[in-house]
Amino acid sequence: MNARRQKLNIVLVCAVTGVLLFGGRFVGRVSAVAKETYDNIEVFTNVLTLVQKNYVDSVTTKQLIDGAITGMLSALDPHSSYLPPDLYKELQVDTRGSFGGLGIEITTHDNVLTVVSPIEDTPAYRAGVKPGDQIIKIQDEFTKDMPLVEAVKRMRGAPGTKIHLSLRREGVPRLLEMTLTREVIRIQSVKYRMLEKGYAYLRITQFQERTDDDLQRALTSLEKESGGALSGLVLDLRNNPGGLLTQAVKIANEFVDSGLVVYTDGRLESQKQKYFAHKGGSHTEFPMIVLVNAGSASASEIVAGCLQDRKRALVLGTQTFGKGSVQTILPLDENSAIRLTTARYYTPNGRSIQATGITPDVVVENVIAHPKTGNGPAIPMIREQNLPRHFGNKKNGGPELIEPKLEGEQPEPETEPADTDVPLAREGELGKDPQLDRALELLKSWNVFKTVVAQNAS
Repeated sequence: MNARRQKLNIVLVCAVTGVLLFGGRFVGRVSAVAKETYDNIEVFTNVLTLVQKNYVDSVTTKQLIDGAITGMLSALDPHSSYLPPDLYKELQVDTRGSFGGLGIEITTHDNVLTVVSPIEDTPAYRAGVKPGDQIIKIQDEFTKDMPLVEAVKRMRGAPGTKIHLSLRREGVPRLLEMTLTREVIRIQSVKYRMLEKGYAYLRITQFQERTDDDLQRALTSLEKESGGALSGLVLDLRNNPGGLLTQAVKIANEFVDSGLVVYTDGRLESQKQKYFAHKGGSHTEFPMIVLVNAGSASASEIVAGCLQDRKRALVLGTQTFGKGSVQTILPLDENSAIRLTTARYYTPNGRSIQATGITPDVVVENVIAHPKTGNGPAIPMIREQNLPRHFGNKKNGGPELIEPKLEGEQPEPETEPADTDVPLAREGELGKDPQLDRALELLKSWNVFKTVVAQNAS
């Protein structure tokens, strides 16, 4: 009798869990729910019972349910995940631009934690962590097959505390051992300065809650410094991992005064949204060049794609990351949530950049060299197409979901070339940043061309 009651309780727990995981919808009639679902839930409850009864150590139902949720979401795509209370709280802090940690944007490639890009002016950036570095160990624990959310949790921590990382870098024979001190990472989302008289440089490092306000202040300051009007602007979105969709729309709206910015499309009507630009404060009077690379993802690609489609700016650099999916945070209760991929987004011309990215109008490579010697081997650049279970580009005829390939068949990440005769490139520094140098050259050429055309017309 007790065994039957225990199994009934487990079935009830799983039924409640099923209500939570299937979007909060519960149909009272058995005939309204697919038989396959109930068959699979029965298998799940049987496994739960067997584990609780036979596992070497005693485990709680909550442990097993949490693990099941984590596994369920990780089987979908690289960006869906379970957010237990600690990670849910950190996510809410992240969008405000301040948290305790190292300042590394990471992903997984071949089940190995891989750096997408370090965030400027953070412990990781100052220690020389580079895109493409593989994080082999955190403290003394190997990271292979470690869930991404778990790795983030381990690297976050109280400011002032130390953490040891072991990194593997392409072409370097030994592991790079680094002991970093965690800091409060306050991300300055907008940085700016004048390059030359009339020509401005504006970098967005991440799209946060106040990025649009920071951008407006930056543009006001730059225009004042240039005597009231800019002759040209370089908008740098390189190594910007993205952020808030609403902020991407507001940033694009600063440079176009009307029309479609981006639209999303998903299974539900609520996921089919169109975002338009509106007049008021738009800066449309000067030419622009947008800098991008493999580290430009998500919201960065929305802005670059919009300005490219609307013929507002020239996009220069290398192919972007290719993250064209929208994640929605769905709370389970006050303390936990799931992050679920719910839609794809499209540029104004209807391009889905999922797993393909934005192709620059002008392709210019940046030399990424060894941080100590100024030269060295190529560094792998991870993009969405290199991630297992990434979504295909449905709009352009791609498959719904790309399953992991057998070992040796996974698409190889592209590399940024290194030249032993070329000094280390410094992004944002004229004379040491080939992409920025070319952008400024093109802006100047454009203004010369306009002047010549105007003179000939008169």
